[in-house]
Amino acid sequence: AFLGPPEVNISSCLNCINVTIKLPTSYFRKNEKLLTLTDIYKELEYVITLKTHDREHKRPHEITTEEIFTTVIEELYPNRNYCVSVMVTASLNKHSIPSAWKCIAADSVAQQDYHMVTVTGAVCLSLMLAGALKCMQAGGYILQKKTLPHTLV
Repeated sequence: AFLGPPEVNISSCLNCINVTIKLPTSYFRKNEKLLTLTDIYKELEYVITLKTHDREHKRPHEITTEEIFTTVIEELYPNRNYCVSVMVTASLNKHSIPSAWKCIAADSVAQQDYHMVTVTGAVCLSLMLAGALKCMQAGGYILQKKTLPHTLV
């Protein structure tokens, strides 16, 4: 029986990638209860392969006892596209199907600062515009309340 593929989701962080892994489902039952892979094997090994446009790098084997877990791949170059695939094996079962490739760019400080500057600038501009309109209303330039002459009342 082949293990896999695991379900993989990735998100970028500062010069790193968060990788959330959900172990493959098992189809073994015991007393009508569907067993998880950790029920069957207790602990499983997983290996993450990281791919860039010119290289592919298998990271060291890790061990998990959880069905869903997150790991972080650090020290990546900012603004570079990375693809991740995960393969899960057990001590008694080395046959596995790797996950599909998931790709994302690692964030950089400049990118995060740029987003903060954009949001702050938009808020400041909105406040200045609202203040200017309020001053124009108070000065009687806009939304003037016209009163009718006494003769027409």
